[in-house]
Amino acid sequence: MAEDRKEAVPQYYYSEKEMDKVSDYIEQQYGESDLVGHEMVSPDIHCDIVIVSPTEERPYYTLVTMGAGAYKMNVPKDLSSYVCDRAEYVIFLPKDWNLESDKEEDYWPIRMLKTIARLPIRAEDWLCESHDVQLTDDGIPLAENTGFNSCVLMPSIGKSGQEVKPLKLGLFGKKVAFYQLYPLYPEELAFKLEHSFEELMDRLEAEDNWIINIHRKNYCK
Repeated sequence: MAEDRKEAVPQYYYSEKEMDKVSDYIEQQYGESDLVGHEMVSPDIHCDIVIVSPTEERPYYTLVTMGAGAYKMNVPKDLSSYVCDRAEYVIFLPKDWNLESDKEEDYWPIRMLKTIARLPIRAEDWLCESHDVQLTDDGIPLAENTGFNSCVLMPSIGKSGQEVKPLKLGLFGKKVAFYQLYPLYPEELAFKLEHSFEELMDRLEAEDNWIINIHRKNYCK
């Protein structure tokens, strides 16, 4: 998963104790990981990807960023009492997804995780549930094997089937939220912008699960 081999020192990082807490919480909420995609270039945050392999009970890959929450986002003061200013991000991939390939049609979900993880830093902004992001400047698809060009942030569901609550990192209100990234077609993004997150979710609920499916129906075409 290395995008480059140059050395870089991250500006924002968890303490060793915090990293242990985040790692333990990811295992508790999503399952035991047997692989971590270590980032080789970290100019701001050190964003690794924790990979939880498919099991009989959960026949899909779970990918979780580990490091994004070291950065404190610029959440407006009037929202700070109920919006976390730190976050990690999650996606579910089919069990036959090729995670070893560096071809863009295989790599784009990982690129999406890393792009979203760094967006609040580069834009000096913030992200939370219901936010959407167009991932390509010109709105073209993310790769040749998909029509998706954007994503929406949703509450993340853990292995228990319940929503994953924010992780408390310390005694001073430092909490990390976990958001699931769900890719959208251009028409679905346009629908959300014209209507609402809730109305889009009503349409997407027909999928029954949130595993990325590059062949799924476009619910706003």
